[in-house]
Amino acid sequence: MSSATDTFAAWLDVLVDTLDEPGLTGEEIAARLHLSRFHLDRVVSAAAGEAPRTLRRRVLLERAAFRLAASRRPVLDVAVEAGYGSHEAFTRAFRRAYGLAPTAWRERPGAIRVEAGNGIHFHPPATIRLPARRRVTAMDLLQKMVEHHVWLVGEIIECATRLTDEKLDEPIVLSVEDDPDPSTLRRIISRLVGQMAMWNATMASREYDFSVEVDESLTSARRRLAEAAPVFVAHVREAVDKGQLDDVFVDAASDPPYVCSYGAMVAHVLTFAAHRRTLAVLALDRHGVGRLGWGDPIEWIDAEVRSR
Repeated sequence: MSSATDTFAAWLDVLVDTLDEPGLTGEEIAARLHLSRFHLDRVVSAAAGEAPRTLRRRVLLERAAFRLAASRRPVLDVAVEAGYGSHEAFTRAFRRAYGLAPTAWRERPGAIRVEAGNGIHFHPPATIRLPARRRVTAMDLLQKMVEHHVWLVGEIIECATRLTDEKLDEPIVLSVEDDPDPSTLRRIISRLVGQMAMWNATMASREYDFSVEVDESLTSARRRLAEAAPVFVAHVREAVDKGQLDDVFVDAASDPPYVCSYGAMVAHVLTFAAHRRTLAVLALDRHGVGRLGWGDPIEWIDAEVRSR
């Protein structure tokens, strides 16, 4: 590793360690690395394509955007933590970066990253994200889901060894997240559709109205599916095509708000939807509608491949 590379890596470490010291000068940071300000600026600018002061300002501004979305702290407090001496100066810088004043952005937050060619960004809740050595692909995501499945089954078995035979053999009352218990086929169908519509709203920084799922008719569910499914599929396809499965967005509807990657969102949806789909097809089968079997994706995917 070259001396310049070592210096840049050391500067990144200092950047992370001093995020809560926004008032540090370039000279003070250089002194911590036992370098001159001129030498440090030259090395960082060459490695990152961005002057160290500019990069640090941007990262602190991204952290400020996250804190605006994830808390109700006063804007002035967030501004001071980002190194701005006044509300006005912070508002000007924030508007240039995000197109909205801080208070307006807080109500409808979006992506917290400011465009930068070097891929160095603030990563919530308190660190720095460096460019990935390789992008997450659709195949990577599927592999991770399979690996998670294998890990989770093993953990379930280990946890079950702590139970008595009586507890192991108790009937299970099935429920998922906030699904009502006992559930119904109508409720499951509404939630399967609503899950996609809910995430569409989250990614667009809109609130989702859960009341539409109360005693919803199949006509309404069919209509909502026709509206929500193409949008959701388009989000996934875009994230896969552009290698953005590891990109993040703010889920401001959660309490407290949190940052979620597109890949994690897809894995979440597929995990809970698989459970609900299984409950739904088994309910249909009990009522004599058995053409869907277990809803196994193997046959559906193979048919798609054969038809090409």
